[in-house]
Amino acid sequence: MRNVLERLINLLAMLLTAGRPMLADEIRRTIPGYSESSDDAFHRMFERDKELLRRVGIPIEMRFVDALEVEKGYVVDPARYKMTDPGLTDEERAALFLAAQIVRVGGEVAAPEAILKLGGTHLTGAVEPFSADLGAEAETLGKLFEAVVERRIVTFTYRGQIRRVAPYGIGHRRGHWYVVGRTGSGQRTYRLDRMEKLELGDDAASFERPADFDLRAALDTWDTTREADAKAVVRFDPSVAWWATRQLGGVVGATAADGAMTVEVPVSNVGSFLGWVLTFGDGAEVLSPPELRQAVINRVRGVA
Repeated sequence: MRNVLERLINLLAMLLTAGRPMLADEIRRTIPGYSESSDDAFHRMFERDKELLRRVGIPIEMRFVDALEVEKGYVVDPARYKMTDPGLTDEERAALFLAAQIVRVGGEVAAPEAILKLGGTHLTGAVEPFSADLGAEAETLGKLFEAVVERRIVTFTYRGQIRRVAPYGIGHRRGHWYVVGRTGSGQRTYRLDRMEKLELGDDAASFERPADFDLRAALDTWDTTREADAKAVVRFDPSVAWWATRQLGGVVGATAADGAMTVEVPVSNVGSFLGWVLTFGDGAEVLSPPELRQAVINRVRGVA
C-alpha cells in the first residue's frame, strides 16, 4: 500500500508542477514504480492510478503538448485542483480528527495538518487508546481495498489451501483485519494476517456485490456465533467503556458509578482475544480467569 501511495503522490506532484502536459512515456521514465515495469504492467498500473485519482476528485485532463496538436499529454489544472471550503461543523471536524488518530499506517499516527487545513484546531486531551494499526498488513490491505473498489477476484493461500474470493468488504474486529466475500461454497470471512500469496485478477467488475450486503452484520455474525471455549471477565475504564460497548454488540456489562464497565466476554480464540483487549491499552484489565490474565501480562512483557 505504501508503494502505491508514494506512486500516486509522485504522479500528482508531477502533473501539478510540470507546467505543461506530460506524455505517458515521460511519466513512465520519471515516476518510480513505473519505469521498472513491462509495457503491459505500466499501462495497467497507470490506468488504475488515473482512475483512483479521478475517483477522489482530482481533475486529470488530456491536452495537446504543443501548437501542432499532434500528441496529447496529461495535466492537472491547479485552479481546478484547489478544494473549496466544505463548511464542516465543529463536531464533523472533531470526528475527522479522531478518525485520523485511530488509523495508523506503519505504526505512525496521521499528522493533524490536513485537519487544520479544513478549519480545525489543535485538540487538547488524550486520544482514546485504540487504533487500527496497518503496519505489517498495509500492503495486503492496499491490494484488497483495490480489489473491493474495482470488484476484482482475488486468490490467496489460507491455511495451506488456495482460495478464490469475490471480496465484498474489509473490516476490523478485535485487533485483526478481515475480508468478507463470496466463494464457491458461499460467503466466507478470512483474517488478513493468515493470508499468503495474494493476487488480484486482471479484470475489473468481475462480480456484483449484493445490494443488501452489510459488512458490519457479516463480521458480527461471524464473530459471535462461534462456540466459546472460555469466558473472560474484563474491566474497562470509563474513557473506553463506550467503545467496548460498541465492539461487543449485544453483550451487556455492569456499569459502576464512575462509568467503568465490567463485562463477561466469550473467548473462542485466545490469540484474537489478546490482540483485541490490548488495543485498549491500560484502559482494559482482564480480571479472570487467571490463565487469561497471565496471558495478557506475558504478551505485554514479551514473554512467549
